[in-house]
Amino acid sequence: MPIVADGTSKWKLYFVAVAFTLSIGFSFFGIKKCVPFADTLTIITYRYIAALIGLLIWVLVCRAMHVWPTTESGRPRAKLYQTAAFYILFMIFQIFAMFYATSIEGAIVYATVPILAKIVGRITLGEKSTKLQMIFIVLTVSALVILVILNATDIHMNVIGLIIMTISSLFMACQNVSARYVRGVFRPIEITMTIVIWGGMIFIGASIARAAITGNWEELISPITHSTFIIWVSFLGIFCILLSAQFMAYMLAHMEIIQSTVFSSASTLVSIIAGALILGEPLRWYHYTCGVIILAGVVGMILAPAKPENAGKSLEDDMNRQ
Repeated sequence: MPIVADGTSKWKLYFVAVAFTLSIGFSFFGIKKCVPFADTLTIITYRYIAALIGLLIWVLVCRAMHVWPTTESGRPRAKLYQTAAFYILFMIFQIFAMFYATSIEGAIVYATVPILAKIVGRITLGEKSTKLQMIFIVLTVSALVILVILNATDIHMNVIGLIIMTISSLFMACQNVSARYVRGVFRPIEITMTIVIWGGMIFIGASIARAAITGNWEELISPITHSTFIIWVSFLGIFCILLSAQFMAYMLAHMEIIQSTVFSSASTLVSIIAGALILGEPLRWYHYTCGVIILAGVVGMILAPAKPENAGKSLEDDMNRQ
């Protein structure tokens, strides 16, 4: 990938991409640590509380150092809100899916996000991919699905769960495409802030409403009496929501959709390796085989970018034509 017009080097992009992959990859480990103390809605609520606290500190530090970017007026902010809404809808449907499907089944469906994003991006933005890119993305996704299936001990796909997970994955694909579309008009930090603030209000509000209706405030409050929960939910909020949203928005501002989303596939491989190194889970022959194929696919995607003229339309282009 060449150095882009704004001076962003390929090495900076690769660093962000690797940081994003590691953040998402270790999120599965963090969730495992939180599950004994709270249910899914409570965990995600405290994740957003941690993300909001991290965002507040970030803004205060940047303003104190006079490096917070100024905002321009006259921009179509509805497009920014749409981008954030897709991400939040992805998380909402993901929560609903967990009532019908296991995390293993969800991982299988989520593995299709790069392909879904490619299809949506081609239809809505006209972003084109080369045949070589398509070979690498199919190779990566196929290896990931096989890895998840072989690594699973029990898969009983529920039709309702499958439908909800597919909708969830489609929203994530739409979010990736929308974030790519608004590049050049809205900064990555603006996308991140909108996701964190809106998501925080929705999930905190949902948890409070549930506690008020059921009268079970203990379920909401008791998790924060455990230091282990506080540590890991803080990691999930700061690294796996705040920073990962920032990393992904940055990648989509400078990379093609199909290149950016393929790094999500590598995150599952990271989670399996983390499980082996930290939790002592076994690594079998298919972990190594599929791992090599996934890495080959990711590297292939990096080395086989499409031509600049195939990048697809952007909000900035549409605004300039008006």
